[in-house]
Amino acid sequence: MNDDPYGSERVYEIRIPPPRLGRKIVLGLAALAALALVIDGTCVVQPGYRGVRVTLGRVSTQFVPEGLAFKLPFVSQIIPVSVRQRTLPIKAECYSSNLQQINADLQVLYRVPEKSVVRIYRQYQGDPFHNLIAPRVQEAVKEVTALLTAENIVTNRLEVKEKALLLARKKVGEDFLDIVDLVIEDLSLSDELEQAIEQKMIQQQEAARAQFAQQQAEIDAKTEVIRARGAAEAIRTRSEALSRNPAYVDLQIIQKWDGHPPLAISDEGRGVSFLLPAPKPPAAASPSRPASSVP
Repeated sequence: MNDDPYGSERVYEIRIPPPRLGRKIVLGLAALAALALVIDGTCVVQPGYRGVRVTLGRVSTQFVPEGLAFKLPFVSQIIPVSVRQRTLPIKAECYSSNLQQINADLQVLYRVPEKSVVRIYRQYQGDPFHNLIAPRVQEAVKEVTALLTAENIVTNRLEVKEKALLLARKKVGEDFLDIVDLVIEDLSLSDELEQAIEQKMIQQQEAARAQFAQQQAEIDAKTEVIRARGAAEAIRTRSEALSRNPAYVDLQIIQKWDGHPPLAISDEGRGVSFLLPAPKPPAAASPSRPASSVP
């Protein structure tokens, strides 16, 4: 006989947690959700960057300034775009007007203005260097070098740099991106071309040195002519002065007389006279002492 009052059926007991424990679980989940909303709904744009707000694939027309920013949780994001000045290297393979190959190593200094941040992100997905700046700079350098000979390119780097920089800014758009500067680090030529340019520069220096020596010789010759003319003019002036003042010669003789009577020699037939200093009289001999007599 079966003693089970319920027959062969089994009874399961289900325990329901107290109402207070369930409320705590709900509150915890709500707090976690609120924290997630706060975390995902805020963003910090670092200094030197501007943010681009993208909501469900749609880009906002206004950039987000640096600092704390708010966005729609889980459906919006803020993409940082750098507005700091950057320096990146590029290479350009150019040809001169005389068809000589020149390889240029360049450094491009550029920055993205904050007014162009949204447009840059839409068209180039952030940094536009490789897609926009580098091709335009290479193109500008090639156009400038194509108008100059290889020698002028090597000796006039500053001119090449300034022309290429202006042309690159015009191609990129000065109101779109700011190309700050263009630095030409190295210009590589073939060995034969470098030797030819070096030899020509040496010849030019020697020619300039010879021209300078010739000019110096001409200046020295002119100086000697001027000095000779001055001496001749001085002699002529002195001769005229003596002819007008014959007493000046007598005055000079008197001033230079040493007190001894001169010796005059004249040739009355030719009218030539000489004044020679008279010989000085010999000094008087001292009287000799008489010899003493010996007793």
